[in-house]
Amino acid sequence: MAVFILSIISCTFAIMSSKRLFLFLFGIVSVIGVKAQYYIQCEDTCNHIHGLDMSHYQGDVWWEKVAENSNHKLNYVYLKATEGGTRIDQRYLENIAAAQRCGMNVGSYHFYRPTVPQVEQLRNFRAQCRPQDQDLIPMVDVETTSGLSSYALRDSLQKFLVLMTREYGVRPLVYTYTNFYNRHLMGALDDYKLFIAQYTTREPELKDGRDIFAWQYTGKGRINGVNGYVDKSRLMGRHSMREIRFPKRRN
Repeated sequence: MAVFILSIISCTFAIMSSKRLFLFLFGIVSVIGVKAQYYIQCEDTCNHIHGLDMSHYQGDVWWEKVAENSNHKLNYVYLKATEGGTRIDQRYLENIAAAQRCGMNVGSYHFYRPTVPQVEQLRNFRAQCRPQDQDLIPMVDVETTSGLSSYALRDSLQKFLVLMTREYGVRPLVYTYTNFYNRHLMGALDDYKLFIAQYTTREPELKDGRDIFAWQYTGKGRINGVNGYVDKSRLMGRHSMREIRFPKRRN
């Protein structure tokens, strides 16, 4: 009888331990799930102004589906147009036409190559991006030194930004990563709005305390109309779409 009772007690403790283990593991999975939801789909749970940036890497895009994602609070999309002095994103022209046809606010960006002459890069971008076709101010993506020192990189970039400003009549946004800015660009972009990439749940902060206009918070977002990952971002603080509307002019 004593052995039988001990067996029952042992089984009871084993069941209780299993339940506790299950609850513990369920709790961990739930917490991870909540964090993953914020990391991947922040716009589902917040009131920020959100947007995308796209290029040929997304392949075929069903812009009608993308534009229908009202629950995603999408207010803008930046499309890669050009890179360096000669490269053109193979999907740019069809993407901008389709996105605007579907009623989206569209801007264009140039991937900057610091050792390529600035005039050549501006000519490349301007050939694709006519001012009258833009809804949003242009953006310059800088994330490589191309072997230059920080001083030489800042000098090169500033010359290009001046040319862009003269050509389009507005100062472009500057896109870069938190660490890249802190290491190479501090003090060089005080007159320009910053679009900062940092793929964490923690909001980015720059070493010099500069204000951040927009934060690209994931490179692994999902959205209807795109197969695979997409870069997602949101405006920071009290910033609004009004600040990046491109002033229409006749050319």
